[in-house]
This record gives sequence, C-alpha cells and structure tokens, in this order.
Amino acid sequence: MNHPVRDVPFPFPDALSTDASPAPHPLLAPVTGFLGTWRGTGSGGYPTLEADFTYAQEVTFSHDGRPFLAYEARAWLLDADGNPLRPSARETGWWRLQPDGRVEALITQPTGIAEILSGHVRDGAVDLATEQVSLTPTAKQVDATRRRYTLTDPDTLAFAHDLAAVGRPLQHHLSADLRRTVQVVAGA
Repeated sequence: MNHPVRDVPFPFPDALSTDASPAPHPLLAPVTGFLGTWRGTGSGGYPTLEADFTYAQEVTFSHDGRPFLAYEARAWLLDADGNPLRPSARETGWWRLQPDGRVEALITQPTGIAEILSGHVRDGAVDLATEQVSLTPTAKQVDATRRRYTLTDPDTLAFAHDLAAVGRPLQHHLSADLRRTVQVVAGA
C-alpha cells in the first residue's frame, strides 16, 4: 500500500559535525575531523590540457549515524584575478569505514566516470587508490586515480589528486588547500 508523503522535514538529516544529531557511528572515529564543509583554491594540470589552471573547490563530508561518510565535491575554474569562470568538476560518493582502518570509497562523476577506491586512514590522513573504474560509453578514458585528504590542522584540509587517463601514466593532476567553513543555521 502506498502512503502519501506528508509535508514534513526529512526525518533523518545528515550531521556535519560530531556535536550534531545523529551521533557518529563508532567506526567513523578516525575521520570525524573531516565532517563539515571545506572551501578553498588549488591548481591543476595534465599533459593533455593546453595549460595549467587555478580553481576553487568545495567539499562536504556528512553522516547519518551509519558507518560511512557521504561525500560531495564541486569545483569551478578561476581567472587570473580569482573570479569564477565556469563550473568544472563535480562528484559525489560514499566513504565506507572498516574496523581495521581501511576505507572503501565509491565516487561518481556526471561525466560518466564511477570509481571504486580503497585505502587507509592514519593520523588525520586518508589515502585512496583505485580498485576499479567504470565508464559510460562516451566518458573520457580514466584508468586509475589516487586521492589524498590530509588534515594539516583542525580547520585546514589538503587535497591531492593523481590521475592516469587517456593513455598517460598516473601523475599529479590537482591539489588544493581547503578551509573549514562555518555553518549558518537557519532561524538562528
């Protein structure tokens, strides 16, 4: 039997911090420092691109009380004066934490790329490497990636991304320094 959806707030909101409800699952303890929204700038390049570039990025990690983090990232290109030019990368996914400190990640991009990565969390750093990449028929060829997320202090997240694509070996593609943003609560 179908029940009509009442016009009420979503009953299970995501939490962006350890002091928000729901409480983080115990397996999330090594990565609770990542919770929240991070924003900053970085640089990128790749041998198949005409020139290196600068970009801005926003990354959000949240949870709903279960043993995984929800992950969302978006980026936009910047001009020489730091003004936004156009949207760039966007991705969403999940980080699944395991009891031994392993992290399994699923990350998808609207460009037709789905990555399964695995790695470890140690001392405020998560290092993920590709296990498998799946592509839609028209997606750019991507063979492997490596992503590193490092809390350099409680309010700074360093990001580095290596890429093996379109016949090139794994090499540096992106890096950024992101700062924790302050969440504004509606009605506060």
